[in-house]
Amino acid sequence: MARISGVDIPREKKVPYSLCYIHGIGLTSAKNICEYAKVDENKRVSELTDNQVSAIRDAITALQIRVEGEQRTQVSMDIKRKRDIGCYQGLRHRRGLPVNGQRTKTNSRTRKGKRRTIGLGKKV
Repeated sequence: MARISGVDIPREKKVPYSLCYIHGIGLTSAKNICEYAKVDENKRVSELTDNQVSAIRDAITALQIRVEGEQRTQVSMDIKRKRDIGCYQGLRHRRGLPVNGQRTKTNSRTRKGKRRTIGLGKKV
């Protein structure tokens, strides 16, 4: 397995798709990295030489792509900033609700958690 940015990328997949296993790299940036490093996109990771793997590493640093820990830190700092200034998205993060305008009457169980049924209460 090739190790790039502290992540073991899958050997049997094509290079751009296996680069997507690194946090902060999507398919478009993976293709840009392959183009910059002059690596054939149709090659599988197991077919890469050590020079090509190091060229990919160099391309990530040269293109200034934030990956793994640096990217996660940036995202958490952005969320913290929005919470602190009290903007709408920050309030939604604080309450644990969907941020981007999704419906909440049904769905959104990932953000809201397990359903809590509220009983009718006691009759007086």
